[in-house]
Amino acid sequence: MDLATFLVQCLNAVQYGLLLFLLSAGLTLIFGIMGIINLAHGSFYMLGAYMAFALTPLFGGHFVAMLVAGVVLAALFGYLLEWAFFSFLYEREHLQQVLMTYALILVFEELRSLVVGNDVHGVALPAWLDGSFALGSVMSYPWYRLAASAACVAIAIGLYWIVQRTRLGMMIRAGASNRDMARGLGVPITRLYRIVFAGGVALAALAGMIAAPMTSVYPGMGASVLIVCFVVVVIGGIGSITGALVASLLVGFVDTFGKVFFAELSGIGIYLLMAIVLVWRPQGLFGRHG
Repeated sequence: MDLATFLVQCLNAVQYGLLLFLLSAGLTLIFGIMGIINLAHGSFYMLGAYMAFALTPLFGGHFVAMLVAGVVLAALFGYLLEWAFFSFLYEREHLQQVLMTYALILVFEELRSLVVGNDVHGVALPAWLDGSFALGSVMSYPWYRLAASAACVAIAIGLYWIVQRTRLGMMIRAGASNRDMARGLGVPITRLYRIVFAGGVALAALAGMIAAPMTSVYPGMGASVLIVCFVVVVIGGIGSITGALVASLLVGFVDTFGKVFFAELSGIGIYLLMAIVLVWRPQGLFGRHG
């Protein structure tokens, strides 16, 4: 492998890992704070991709405006969904949560089929990010993928600032550590849950909107990322944003280079990584003991 090819694969690994971070950050917050095993999280990724397909013609070449509109719509949808459905799951057993959120997957897939059909759709790249830049004399890398990685880094920094430096972040950390104690100290847990859930849905939908021009939009695309997201959450540690970022990048590199060097065994690479981490640190890389 020459240097240019190695750089391309590193960029692919980082881009994939950062996209996984957008998905897994919301999932780890929902799981860590609300205590809900949400199997429908992948459906929010699918929702974002289909929103990109539907909104792009309406916004023309204003790709950033389309992303902002999609994030706002997804956050509102997540807020209403938590109020109408997930707020009834907090006191249920995990088995009931799994069954009920799996039922949501079926509902979302059927609604998707009725509204937009079962065809595969493409989302056009924004004109100002169409094209690529040279890496060496032969290889090139798309500008859009580089911009997507930069956007994910900016969002990761923003999330870190919110969680570590703001009053909302203080309440999120308190709720993740001990929700009963936080409630006793006056933290509005009900409203906090809705904000966290809406944020998780918005992050997953944003990941879908960013990924849509790269991977196309197709039925069942949420299911393909759900298991990987749970792997990231387990490796990083439940409730940890930093852990989600580190684990996402690790999974990105293991998956990308596993397909390059060990194509026949690439499917087990990330699960082997998870097994090694759990043997070493059962709570995950940045998870809390107990």
